[in-house]
This record gives sequence, structure tokens and C-alpha cells, in this order.
Amino acid sequence: MSEADTLVRQRDLRADFPGLLTADGGTWHYLDTAATAQKPQAVIDAMSRALGRDYATVHRGVYSRSANMTLGFEAARRRVADFIDAASENEVVFVRGATEGINLVAQSWGDANIGPGDRIMLSQLEHHSNIVPWQLLAERTGAEIDVCPLTEDGRIDLDWLEANLTERHKLVALAHVSNVLGSILGAKRAAKAARAVGAKILLDGCQSAPRMRLAMAELDCDFFVFSAHKLYGPTGIGVLWAREDILEAMPPWQGGGAMIDTVDFGGTTYAPAPQRFEAGTPMITEAIALHAAIDYVEDAAGEGGMEALFEHESSLAATARAELSRFNSVRLLGPEKSAGIVSFVMEGVHPHDLGTILDEENVAIRAGHHCAQPLMQHLGVPATARASFGLYSTEGDIAALVRGIDRTLKIFG
Repeated sequence: MSEADTLVRQRDLRADFPGLLTADGGTWHYLDTAATAQKPQAVIDAMSRALGRDYATVHRGVYSRSANMTLGFEAARRRVADFIDAASENEVVFVRGATEGINLVAQSWGDANIGPGDRIMLSQLEHHSNIVPWQLLAERTGAEIDVCPLTEDGRIDLDWLEANLTERHKLVALAHVSNVLGSILGAKRAAKAARAVGAKILLDGCQSAPRMRLAMAELDCDFFVFSAHKLYGPTGIGVLWAREDILEAMPPWQGGGAMIDTVDFGGTTYAPAPQRFEAGTPMITEAIALHAAIDYVEDAAGEGGMEALFEHESSLAATARAELSRFNSVRLLGPEKSAGIVSFVMEGVHPHDLGTILDEENVAIRAGHHCAQPLMQHLGVPATARASFGLYSTEGDIAALVRGIDRTLKIFG
């Protein structure tokens, strides 16, 4: 038994995920966890209960079920705060996903703090969700965007970042882990560079939250976003974390119920953060399910904590890279050590064709530009194939991937 398989085999985690079976009860080799994670039965059950016997609105009803659901909703906020080691639950804003979280920062903090001639620093490997909101902000305000290049092995070049940040930079927005290459940002160093010029820093944590230990004080960032559905939870909910003093200074970005203190036609006063940023009926059942997802993930990690999940997935990625390197037609992308993500291209085979053939073998990979077209341009390819691992992944999934590539090579000659 290899170290990569130990975690899953000891806990039999695959059995907790009904989505890992095919329609006829066979094994589905799911290698697209970076796009969205499969859901454990515990999360499905928690959401089902919340939609059924426990369901009621929150923050409004005086009847007992509403009061209980409100307690559950706010308990989910506290659970998130504990999971990311936030200083306070008041630093946790529930949003529809990481994309909405970034847009919230761009439209609330950004509109209030970015002006003509200011600069925003991004990187070459960012997801579109961490590019387009800042482009829109720049168009509104007259700010300018700079792009940090990558090292030869596909990591954000922090030497370049440190040398090129200036006092005109008001914000640095970077992926904590690349969704394409799996490369890991030296977050503390990036934050120190931003602090040195007086800039705020936002980290896109969509790929780090499911597989790395998080501590907001250690990361020393100002904003952090992630989505629940990549953390084995439901779609439709995500988290924006920001330092409490920053949130308190930010204006509302959407108006409606729940985000107010008092409303009068002569003027409205607003609730404190985080409620100020949660207009309307919130994601009630989704928050309950996110709580269950975090509980599940930490239980699955066991005594080893999130570091054990990281080692499990990064070890699988290393094994996959070693297996794929045996094929002369395969070009591996990104660093040798990655956070559970392996992207590659095959000579003479479009990633979409590879994905279709693998699907016939019950192997699911991602094929495309992964919402990172600037990175594809940098790599000189229109698309890549991507295998990404989760806590339920095993070396059997890698073996199935290799068999599928063997078949593909025979088909394409």
C-alpha cells in the first residue's frame, strides 16, 4: 500500500460518495474535483433535512422552527470562521460563490478606494473570475492593470512581483493555488510585498480551501474567497473573508432586506458587517450543508488535519505525473510538486477528444481552457487536459487514466 492510498483505504471514503458509482453500480473514476467536488452522503442528508423537516426562513420569524434555523445558519458562519481560523465570525460574509465574493470586493471596496492612475496587480495564471471583475473596475475608475509573469515551472514570479510593485498599486489579487497548474503561491511573501507598498491583497482560495490548512492571520491577506462546492459542499454558496476593520469601512453593494438597520424614505441606515453585504433571503440550506461539508472534511482528515489531505492529493499528483511522463506524446505542465492538479497535452490529440475517449472508460477529466485563457496563451496551447484529485481519489483512478491514454494512442495511431 502506497502512502497516497493510505488515507482513503483506511477510512474507505469512496463509500461515502454516492456520485462515485456509475449507473450500473461500477466505479466512476472522477478526476475533475478541481472543477467541483463530489458530495458525501452526510452533506446530502444535511441539505435534505434543511429543505424538509427543519426548513424555515431565518432572521425574521419568531416561531421556534425559524429561530432554530437561524441558529443553524449562524452556527455555519461560526464553523467557517473556525475552519479558516478567522479572528471573528463577523469577518465571514456568505456569498453565492467565490466569483460573487470577488465582485463584491471590486464593487464595494474597489469603487471606494481605486481611482484614476491607480494600479491593480494580477498574475498570468488567474481564473477569469479574478480577472474580469478587476477589468470592469478599471474601466469604471480609470485604474490600470499589471500582470505578474510566471516562473519557468508555472509559479507566480514573486521576484518580479517584489521588484515591480509600486505605491501606485492599491490591490494585489492572486490565486492561492492555480486551478490549471496546481502551483502554490508563496502567500506570506506576496502579502509582505503588497504591504511594503501599502497595497491590499486578495487571495483566490478556491483550490486551497479544500486541501490546505488555512489561517487568515498567517496568510496576512486582506480578502480571501472560496466556494463551497469545491469543498465537498453545495453549489450556490461561497465565502468572502475580510478583516473586520476593512468590512466595516466598506459601503453596501446590494440593497434590500436583511442588510438594513432602519429604512425611511428620507434615508436608510445599514446593518453592520457581515449582514450589510447579505441582502435578501440568504442561502439557508446551503449554509447548513456547508457546515456539514466542513465537518466531514475535517473528520476525513483525522489526526493529520488538512495537511494529511494535502499530502494525499499531492502524492497522487506526483504519481500521476510519473506515470504520464512515460508517454513520449504527453507534455506535462506546471511544477513537479502541485496541490493535487495535473495538466497536460497530448501531441496530435485535442483535449476534448481525449476527454471523450476517457469518458467511455468511466474516467472523467476536464478538457478546455479552464476559465484561464490568458494562461493558455502563455502556454501556447488552446486547451489542456486536467486530472485533479480529491480526498476520495486513489491510485486506481490513475491506473484507469493511464489505460485510457493507452487506448487513445491506439486510436490516433
